[in-house]
Amino acid sequence: MNKAFVKESDNDDDEEAAVLALAIPAGAKNYITPAGYQRIKEELLQLIDVDRPEVVRIVHWAASNGDRSENGDYIYGKRRLREIDRRIRFLTKRMDLAAIVDPSVHHGNDQVFFGATVTYRTSDGETHTITIVGIDEFDPLNGKISWVSPMARTITKAREGDLITLNTPLGEQELELLEVTYPAPGGDLI
Repeated sequence: MNKAFVKESDNDDDEEAAVLALAIPAGAKNYITPAGYQRIKEELLQLIDVDRPEVVRIVHWAASNGDRSENGDYIYGKRRLREIDRRIRFLTKRMDLAAIVDPSVHHGNDQVFFGATVTYRTSDGETHTITIVGIDEFDPLNGKISWVSPMARTITKAREGDLITLNTPLGEQELELLEVTYPAPGGDLI
């Protein structure tokens, strides 16, 4: 196959970083919880210590088999190696930009800040619980929202019992903050 049709962009990691950088407000830091930072660090170490050496071994073996132009193990191994290297560069940049914020310093506080777990009731009576986390650790299906999301920005600095108006694509929605909690110092951090 002609390499002109399989060439990947050399700046894919730059594009990925640029997209995620847009999510961070200008002049702001990349806030992250200690647990989120630890997960990024573990992924990075897994890639460096386990995944990359294994793929290098496979590519080396495939290269020793001779003709590389139609050698699937070699071609896909090299592609996987580029993906791993791109992810390593990206994770390294994210760790360099990270500002670790321990939410347990607010334990016992009823005001919403980074790391808060907030239970709220919507105007139709539904109750929801969310946790405000960093951009690199948000998981909306599990109730973890990014601190730069419209929801997090709206409720930040509000207190337990406050009524908040959230602007949504469907119009304004009234929220009542029922409970604001933080992890205990030395306890499980998000």
